[in-house]
Order: sequence, then C-alpha cells, then structure tokens
Amino acid sequence: MSLITNTSIKLERWFRGRREFAQLQACDSAVVSYGKAGRTWLRVMISRYCQLQYGIADDQMLEFDNFHRLNPAAPKIFFSHDNYLRSYTGNLQSKRDYYRKPTLLLARRPQDVAVSQYFQWRHRMRPRKKVINGYPPHGAELSILEFVLHQGQGLPNIIRYMNLWAQDIDNMDAFAMVRYEDLRASPEQHMARVVEFLGLEFKPEWISECVQFASLENLRAKEKTNHFKNSGSRMQAGDPDNPDSFKVRRAKVGGYRDYFSDEEVATLDQMVEEQLKSVFGYQNQQ
Repeated sequence: MSLITNTSIKLERWFRGRREFAQLQACDSAVVSYGKAGRTWLRVMISRYCQLQYGIADDQMLEFDNFHRLNPAAPKIFFSHDNYLRSYTGNLQSKRDYYRKPTLLLARRPQDVAVSQYFQWRHRMRPRKKVINGYPPHGAELSILEFVLHQGQGLPNIIRYMNLWAQDIDNMDAFAMVRYEDLRASPEQHMARVVEFLGLEFKPEWISECVQFASLENLRAKEKTNHFKNSGSRMQAGDPDNPDSFKVRRAKVGGYRDYFSDEEVATLDQMVEEQLKSVFGYQNQQ
C-alpha cells in the first residue's frame, strides 16, 4: 500500500471518527455491535417502538437525531459498529469513549457473524469501505473459509472486538448486553429489556407490534419494495434477484454450520472456545 493511500485511509477514518465522537457526545444512549450481528433488525424494532411512542411514520429508521428533530421528546440514539471512533480519539485498547454514556451491546455468535460478513463483503459492501476497514480487496477470489479465517475482518478480528468490550464492562457507568440468539428465541422478553434500558415508555402492545413489524418475512417484503427509502441504501437489496445480496438474508441461529465440513466447523468452534471471553456465553454450545 502506497504512503499516499495509507495517509488517505487514516484521514478518512479520522474524519469519520470525529463525526461519530460528536454524535456520541450528544446522544442519550448508544447501541453498538460488530457489523452483521443483527443490529439492523434490532434497529428496526427500536425505530418502530419510537414511532409508536412519538407518533412518527414507519417509512424511516432511527438515525441518531432524526426522530428527535421530528418530535423533541424522542431520544437521540447513537448506532455504531464502533469502527472509526478510536481512529479519532486514539483509544485503541479500551472502550473509554463509552464509559459515561449508557451503552447497549448487541452480541452474536462470532461464527455466524463471520459468515454473514462474507456475504456482505461479496454482495453489498462498497469497494472503498473494504479498503478503509481492512477487508480483503474488492474482487478478491476467497472461499468462505478463507474469508472467515481472515485476520483483518474474519473470525479472529470478531473475537478481538468482543473481548475488548468484555474487558471494559465493569468500567461502564450504564451498560447492558443483549444476545442476538436470545432476541430470536424470546423477542418480546428481551425487547422489553431494551426498551427499559433506553428509557422508553413501556407498553406490552407496542412490544408486540414492533416484534411483528420486524419479523423476517415482513422485513424481506419491505426490502423488496424499498419501504425504508428515506433511510438511504441501508435496507435496499444489492441485487433483487439474489437473496444473498439482501440486507435481511437468513437470520438463522447457528447457520454457519451449513457452509463448512464437520472438520472446519470443529476448527472454528475451537477458536471461539479457546479465545472468546466467557461473559458472552458462546462456549460449549451445540
């Protein structure tokens, strides 16, 4: 990589980080996850809940302060994959930037995240984003296993990311974690936890409505019709004829096993078993 290219990447990450820092300072709470951990699904549910509480149309998703601008009573929520903030603040080995801000972390089994990342990289991701975030180059011919084992954005990096959060949980003033798998198994129960943590008004009927609104079938249908057109390309299919290019793809818990041999699955599971902090609860699970 040339010096000019390396400098431009650092500058772009710095500017993106500065924007994230400003939003983090101004928000009421933060919702953070690694990319492809199910945050869009959670974001749709939170958005729908806020739409019901604050009387906002359902054709846009919550984007930091857009609901607050429509109704000043609505919260400002910072959604982040925590990609760029550290490039601005320099806090590379801690989550110090979040210590004083109520933060909800969405966790998902790393093997599933890595597989979902592969399809995102192959079918949806812009070439520039691949460069500035250390993904394999655009157009590279990698098998799914090669991608998942990639040090930059594969399973090793996902584990590092999650462990960095784990080591700082006790330093957070207000912190909650919800697992994707638990949301899938008992969405109303765990969405109620999310609502409480974010300080929203609790109404069981709103919980039920936002869970139904964000069902897999409903979101796929809305993605096909570009229902969330006011939220940019976030919920648009890369190729309407290719199911793997949809933002909402399979959402299957443990679906990573469908893409690998038994020996490859054992290798990936061993990595998680030996390297991931136990606070996430993904060890010794079939």
